[in-house]
Amino acid sequence: MSHHIPLRKAVFPVAGLGTRFLPATKVMPKEMLPVVDKPLIQYAIDEARAAGIEEFCLVTGRGKDSLIDYFDIAYELEDTLKKRGKTDYLDILQPSVVKPGSLVAVRQQEPLGLGHAVWCARDFVGNDPFAVLLPDDIVHSPVGCLQQLVEVYNKTGGNVLAVSEVPREHTNRYGILDIGTDDGHLVEVKGLVEKPKPEEAPSCLSIIGRYVLTADIMPHLAKLERGAGGEVQLTDAMAKVIGKVPFHGVRYKGTRYDCGDKVGFLEAQIALALERPDLADGVREFLRRYL
Repeated sequence: MSHHIPLRKAVFPVAGLGTRFLPATKVMPKEMLPVVDKPLIQYAIDEARAAGIEEFCLVTGRGKDSLIDYFDIAYELEDTLKKRGKTDYLDILQPSVVKPGSLVAVRQQEPLGLGHAVWCARDFVGNDPFAVLLPDDIVHSPVGCLQQLVEVYNKTGGNVLAVSEVPREHTNRYGILDIGTDDGHLVEVKGLVEKPKPEEAPSCLSIIGRYVLTADIMPHLAKLERGAGGEVQLTDAMAKVIGKVPFHGVRYKGTRYDCGDKVGFLEAQIALALERPDLADGVREFLRRYL
């Protein structure tokens, strides 16, 4: 068992405009859209905490201050609930509060891509390993997706990505892996290609929005080179550290809901509502009426 710096930091890129969810996102960040009764950002923070993360950095943009407010203590609300004796609601609020000083926010200013967003967190990261969680992706699993990555990172060190098989005709939507050894769970990453055409894709293993990265990536991001779509791509910078640090993909166990997509977002509502003992019966009943 080799010893690696424990993973304690996570970066949440939340500066996107949320255009796919207009008009709702005209005045609210898409990461505040609720799945059942928790906003997307809460699922991501909960998953990070379950994996041992203690410090959180939100990379935000204009009009996103409600994301920061959300993790603060709501004094008036709590006071009113206390006076009315509604202690069960006070319990519900607990997970949405983080320890004082453990949450920071940095502004991305311009939407120059995921790589640029991660680069904006460079002072927060320093020389430490860090996780990146994209709140658009909810992964529902008994053991959190990031926790699964951390278990691998603790053994291998280096960079660890969550990967899943996609249909070959969809490879042009994702970052795709070129792989070496593959034991069905852990794959060795030999190369990365951003959004390859199906006929040119080296595999059908795509990166989803969960990463464990070392600070080695920052000098590459700092060059701010433009890649696919004219954006600073995280995939391009990751590709440059292949061979310099250990690099693995993990076929995580769990169901991913792409909540950046309307159908995926609606599916997550239904799937997670059916997991709730207080809601499952009612949801099943109304679904029967529509199907």
